[in-house]
Amino acid sequence: YKLSVSPEMDIMEYCRREWRGNTPAAKRMRKGYEAVAQKFASIRRIRGDNYCAFRATLFQALSQATQLPRWLQSEDFAVLPENLLSKYDWIKQWQLKQKPVKKMGEISDEIKEYLILLRKKWKNLSEIKDALEKQEACDKLFKNEEEEYSLYEALKFLMLNTAIELYNADKSGRRVPVFSWLLFARDTSSDPCQLMHNHLNHIGHSGGLEQVEMFLLAYALQYSIQVYRLYKYGTDEFVTLYPNDPEEDWPVVTLITEDDRHYNVPVRMCQETML
Repeated sequence: YKLSVSPEMDIMEYCRREWRGNTPAAKRMRKGYEAVAQKFASIRRIRGDNYCAFRATLFQALSQATQLPRWLQSEDFAVLPENLLSKYDWIKQWQLKQKPVKKMGEISDEIKEYLILLRKKWKNLSEIKDALEKQEACDKLFKNEEEEYSLYEALKFLMLNTAIELYNADKSGRRVPVFSWLLFARDTSSDPCQLMHNHLNHIGHSGGLEQVEMFLLAYALQYSIQVYRLYKYGTDEFVTLYPNDPEEDWPVVTLITEDDRHYNVPVRMCQETML
């Protein structure tokens, strides 16, 4: 059994343990961690599998949730799988949690279950007012493997839905964010069907999220994902926002990465930063 989210640890202590040498890379990482430590006191390690971008983002979103996002309140939310499957036959090839492909109705029911679970967990956590109690409830959720992976399946499906919306908007001449062009400019994802087959179906199994898919995740959740990219310390890409022009009312979650593949989360904002 592996912990999905490790207990918190002092950021600089973590940095000293991980980056001891005097190579240019180690020096840059230490500088990066020092900059993060100006804002946050601690770090929590996220379990390193191909779900870690999902895990880090969702953990941060849920541990600071104070209300249910609007899109989770929508009446159509739970019937999303049925609606999409009725329009796009190819979604039958959706890969469910390393299970063989199922019949259309079963896929729809199973994804519906995941979406309802996501709404329920988000609602429960957002209603807890006490910070310590909220953190304990969040930690508990990320120790339940069955539920945790079901939530990631829900996120993947929401990303597919967002991709379909953006693709259709672009085709009908409406304005779409720049990342959407980049997403569909790839040889491997020229339309949502290809995106599902070549990318979304593999997330968590044989690959994690690519940069452009971090934008898609942010749009699906309607959250800004702010990432300290430590290996980019000293450049203007050190702190990257997905998306870089978020809607004003989108909440922000903060992650840390050393290589754009694995993500950890900074916690405990320093007092002066909060003021």
